Amino acid sequence: MLHSLQAVLFDLDGTLIDSAPDLGAAADKMRTDRGLPSLPLETYRHMAGAGARGMLKIAFDITPQHQDFMTMREEFFANYEAALTERTYAFEGVAELIAHVQQRGWLWGVVTNKMARFTDPLVSAMPLFASAKAIVSGDTTPYAKPHPEPLFEAARRLQIAPQACLYVGDDERDIIAGKAAGMSTVAANYGYLGEKNDISAWGADLCINSPLELLHLLRNA
Repeated sequence: MLHSLQAVLFDLDGTLIDSAPDLGAAADKMRTDRGLPSLPLETYRHMAGAGARGMLKIAFDITPQHQDFMTMREEFFANYEAALTERTYAFEGVAELIAHVQQRGWLWGVVTNKMARFTDPLVSAMPLFASAKAIVSGDTTPYAKPHPEPLFEAARRLQIAPQACLYVGDDERDIIAGKAAGMSTVAANYGYLGEKNDISAWGADLCINSPLELLHLLRNA
């Protein structure tokens, strides 16, 4: 699986960075602004990968079908945009993992469902991403994951075949998209996982419990 590897692509939230504290804080501010009690930020963590939909479900128990969802989503977006990196950090081992990928001569990039409105300023603010050769957001193409098109777009930007890429993500849709794109896939068990958190059922080629575990696998590839 790894002998013909030329690039490693990653999901962003829950895979490379822990953004749950900032995402949760954006939703929790909406609660306190309405006189509701604050919720512990850990309450939001498992649904952080679902963005506004996940955070508003935790904070207010509403879904996209709710009549006020779109208005509240924009409020959430404004809160989050104002504090994208106050509490966000790269997971332990990520910097070492990226350094090893580069040392091996492999390219790397990011494919996320996060909108470019948030992705671009976030990655610009974090030195970790300066060496990324492709940043594909949820609205870069007409499709978002689990559709494979964002992954195809990343491969085009890297000018390599999708089959030469490894894709790492912490949500079932990441694995679905990666497999549909013909890429080898890795499920990040340390991430947010979402509601379908039985990762053994996702069908990934590998499962890791930390970025350092992937580093070890790549070192021995």
